[in-house]
Amino acid sequence: MRILVTGGAGYKGTVLTRKLLEQGYDVTLLDNFMYGYEPVMHLASNRKLAIMKHDIRNGIPDIGSYDVIFHLAGISGFPACASNPHSAQLINVEATRQIAKDLSPGQMLINASTTSLYGKSGMPCDEDTAVDPVSNYAQTKLAAERILHEKDNVVSLRFATVFGFSTRMRMDLMINDFVYKAVKERVIVLFDSFAKRTFIHVEDAADCYIFTMNNFDRMRGGVFNAGGNSMNFSKEEIAEKIRRQVDFSIVNSEVKDKDLRHFIVNFNKIEKLGYVPSRTVEYGIEELIRIYGFYEYYSHYRTI
Repeated sequence: MRILVTGGAGYKGTVLTRKLLEQGYDVTLLDNFMYGYEPVMHLASNRKLAIMKHDIRNGIPDIGSYDVIFHLAGISGFPACASNPHSAQLINVEATRQIAKDLSPGQMLINASTTSLYGKSGMPCDEDTAVDPVSNYAQTKLAAERILHEKDNVVSLRFATVFGFSTRMRMDLMINDFVYKAVKERVIVLFDSFAKRTFIHVEDAADCYIFTMNNFDRMRGGVFNAGGNSMNFSKEEIAEKIRRQVDFSIVNSEVKDKDLRHFIVNFNKIEKLGYVPSRTVEYGIEELIRIYGFYEYYSHYRTI
């Protein structure tokens, strides 16, 4: 089975590609490598991996030759999309439209969507809940999801906020950012500390993609929240979990978060099929504390 991972050098893409290779699949990693090649150098010697430097705005070469397409490429997160709204539209929406146009009925496409679509109501949300995307990022992901689901050989995974270590590290994700500030600055400033979000470790996110591929016939055409029912926490609760492992101060700000998301997500739909994430927030916090300690040493070493 031939597999394509768009955005394969990204935060989730590098982890997913590694896991697919470990399971013996032939994988093509497609990315524009705007963050360089270093995140995938540990995979480059694998004979089952083909690396393609390519911008998905130009379509995907020979897309019909792949049995499975994991579509992860895009501008991700509120800050990046707010800073580059035109690029977000072209990459997240229009490039996805071209992929949908070129998709053959016999292929499987697994799409990276987001729980950010649920907005800020504070209410429990399942896949039937009306969406209310409040950021440009969430709006483009909703548009892409709707475009792809004009085809029936697509599954969209609405991921919880991801955390944990990846060789293409993202520091803008909430838990990753909070732990870094706790370790390095000894203070976390909370905006709208009451706001609840839902979380998933990056390794579990990659496992969820592979679970979907292995259960595609049961999930075909569906939209699934991707995460776990035990992983809904407020910002304040996350900060307190970090404080059990790191000594730092918490400051509550009166300033409102420009990317306010506030919801409790229900994951019963995917859980009933057999997917439950295994890594806790506490596990991720401990991992990140170790990684940030090493990262400081590594950064110093590279400047010598």
